[in-house]
Amino acid sequence: MCLRFWLPCLMTAFLSVTPAMATEEPKYTVIEKTDDFELRAYSPMIIAETFVTGSLEKASGDGFRLIADYIFGNNKSRTGSSEKISMTTPVTMKPKSEKISMTAPVSMQEAEGKWRMHFVMPSKYTLDTLPEPNNKAVNLRELPAKRFAVVRFSGLAGEAKTAQKTKELLAWMSSKNIEPIGTPELARYNPPWTLPFLRRNEVMVEY
Repeated sequence: MCLRFWLPCLMTAFLSVTPAMATEEPKYTVIEKTDDFELRAYSPMIIAETFVTGSLEKASGDGFRLIADYIFGNNKSRTGSSEKISMTTPVTMKPKSEKISMTAPVSMQEAEGKWRMHFVMPSKYTLDTLPEPNNKAVNLRELPAKRFAVVRFSGLAGEAKTAQKTKELLAWMSSKNIEPIGTPELARYNPPWTLPFLRRNEVMVEY
């Protein structure tokens, strides 16, 4: 069943409990830029991830609670104590499936009832230095370097607008004979109180 393609509950909860949002972002190089579209090469990164089930709204809340619990201290550092970990932006969520459905290119679909939520860890950490999650539902792993096609837009990232931007991004990729290999992801960078015209939103598709 098609589900909505944004996560306001997640971002509202995260930004409400985090008084000072970290500004670090994953490192990337812009390969090509045309208006609001970009091709980016991302460096390897370490993520904390969890898999959750249910509707997007329910999965967003459940996933956030699991990983935020780890970030805010339910972990074990090498010294034996807990450690609070700063967050980077953006926070993302997507279906578990890594393949894009070309029959429904403008919507996200629940994949086998599971969603994958992940937070990128600050670049100062390695897998050897990150605190270990106490909850086994949270997993740490390193992602290899990847390439993404991205469209950036401001305003409110509601279902209709996000679907339209996804359609535009996939059309732009097709015009350049770029084959998508990942599920579209919605990335949001700003607190919910940010004026709409100042907001930064992105739809990203791996290629």
